[in-house]
Amino acid sequence: MSVRILIVLLCAGFALAGCAPQASPKLAYSDGAERPYLLDSGDKLRITVFGQENLTNVYTVEGGGHIAMPLIGAVKARGTSVRQLEAAITHRLASGFLRNPNVTVAIEAYRPFFILGEVRNPGQYPYVDGMTVQTAAAIAGGFTPRARESSVEITRQLDGRVVHGRVPSMFPIRPGDTINVEERLF
Repeated sequence: MSVRILIVLLCAGFALAGCAPQASPKLAYSDGAERPYLLDSGDKLRITVFGQENLTNVYTVEGGGHIAMPLIGAVKARGTSVRQLEAAITHRLASGFLRNPNVTVAIEAYRPFFILGEVRNPGQYPYVDGMTVQTAAAIAGGFTPRARESSVEITRQLDGRVVHGRVPSMFPIRPGDTINVEERLF
């Protein structure tokens, strides 16, 4: 009799262990939400150098992570914030080109996000500030009838590493995210 009770208790323990709170990938994703936005390939930037119309323009962060500006050449943008890029450009311009340059950098267009799987039009779409998984799916033509709408898998780069995790449909997305909407089982 005691062996049966022991087996039942072990089975119940294993079943309850599956209900224990797990380290959620949402926490890792949320950590990045409060940080300043870091630039990467595909971002379009409006760079204004006051009093210098030939330097003021829209620049795209190239595949190598740099922008190319007249006079100073390639400037590393990948992994920097807007303020850090302003400081780098100001420093380079002040090093023999302009006296007291006044530089501002603003994001004109974010890099796109990608949505795959059970949406009507999977593909690459422009990111709009404040998007959620649900609005991303709407932009892609909506969920298909077979889609698991309650949660999706997101792939995101955080601190130079790729992170995967399942998140609810109201979860905020960021530029460069890849959203995979899976097929539901029933």
